[in-house]
Amino acid sequence: MRKIGVIVRKEFAQIFRQPAILRMMIIMPIMQLILLPLAANYEVKNINLQVIDYDRSSYSSALIHKLEASPYFKLIPVAPHPLAALQHIEQNTADLTLTIPLNFEKELFRESETVVKIEADAVNGTKASLGVAYASQIIRDYNREVREKIIQLPRFNEFPMVEVRSSFWYNPLIKYPLFMVPGILALLVTMIGGLMSALNIVLEKELGTMEQLNVSPMKRYEFLLGKLVPFWVLGMISITLGLLVAFLVYGIVPIGSLLTIYIFSGVYLIGALGVGLLLSTLVDNQLQATLFSFFIIMFFVLMGGLYTPVESMPDWAQTLASFNPVSYFIQVLRFIVIKGSGVTDLLPELRAMILFGVVLNTLAVLNYRKRSA
Repeated sequence: MRKIGVIVRKEFAQIFRQPAILRMMIIMPIMQLILLPLAANYEVKNINLQVIDYDRSSYSSALIHKLEASPYFKLIPVAPHPLAALQHIEQNTADLTLTIPLNFEKELFRESETVVKIEADAVNGTKASLGVAYASQIIRDYNREVREKIIQLPRFNEFPMVEVRSSFWYNPLIKYPLFMVPGILALLVTMIGGLMSALNIVLEKELGTMEQLNVSPMKRYEFLLGKLVPFWVLGMISITLGLLVAFLVYGIVPIGSLLTIYIFSGVYLIGALGVGLLLSTLVDNQLQATLFSFFIIMFFVLMGGLYTPVESMPDWAQTLASFNPVSYFIQVLRFIVIKGSGVTDLLPELRAMILFGVVLNTLAVLNYRKRSA
């Protein structure tokens, strides 16, 4: 234990002697945690909508005013001609086109139905699909208001009606920071605990001190523990700072127990450190480690459920995501912070994290021995 303590003290001294490392491990993650949730959400606003109104009646004007009052749309002026609307689409100044036909009001009264056409620029598929959905919902609300206005309902409604009353559990106001902050925090902890530890160990190779340590009487597991314990401590500190930032900036207070968060964070960091240790055994310099880290981070982000739900992925992608340790930690943090889940509720995720920690660290140590022999 004394040998491990010597390595730990040496690592902490080395970290504190390099301000750049402290900035990368503490200040940069805090800034990312403050800024990223503000920009990363699933809500699309300021959709440029152009309306071609051939009818120019009071009812078509009422529909346009209803769309204009929505916070999701920005109406842009356009000449009542398809070519003018197409020009706006081609110049990327319009996202949606709503065409109100001639005799819109007359058909609404005479035929009890009429048709409007919505065309969307689908280069950005997300904005197009959400824009059409928003516009369709507003038109349905408008249609209901018109029916209530022009149809005199009897005192007893003989036609069956289905009324939908929805409620949102755990996040009733659909606050995206409440959903995004735990996921981003999980990713930042992974980068600090895993990838920074890999760069640190690779630095020992470049400086030549790794060979000196290999021929010393210190056992390999003592050396590895001494190298990884400081990053485990820094990872736990980053969790604390992240929770503090979430409270001060976004007012997020975990519904679940803080102790549960720290239990899962401590277990998860063992696996994250295993990723860094395994990576350090596969590369010989920091340039190679940085390139490998880039691809690992991309896999963690895209296959971790941070932005895209794992359940909506194809079957092969869901299988691949099941081998991503970040996906389990993101889900755990979200469940604890938003739903108040406890350890017993998250036993499958806990078992997966323990398995990842054992497998990754075992592979790393075996590969390290092989390359250092």
